[in-house]
Amino acid sequence: MYFVWYILIGLIAGWLANLIVKGSGSGLVVNLIVGIIGGFLGGWILSLFGILAVGTIASLITSVIGAIILLGIAALISPRHHRK
Repeated sequence: MYFVWYILIGLIAGWLANLIVKGSGSGLVVNLIVGIIGGFLGGWILSLFGILAVGTIASLITSVIGAIILLGIAALISPRHHRK
């Protein structure tokens, strides 16, 4: 049952991060992947500061933070991203 919650939290976190960073969603699969990887990344980064996410809302916030960081890194290394 927890696996379903992880999938739902990852999907919502990826969708929210895409809305914050890009202004539109990127599709179900991309949002899910970004949210799940963002959850791992956010959990790891917050653990470096001694912060532990407990509960559904805290896990969602942690996943969104990680997903935003992940999308920021992806935008920096993307070949389509041109700086002027």
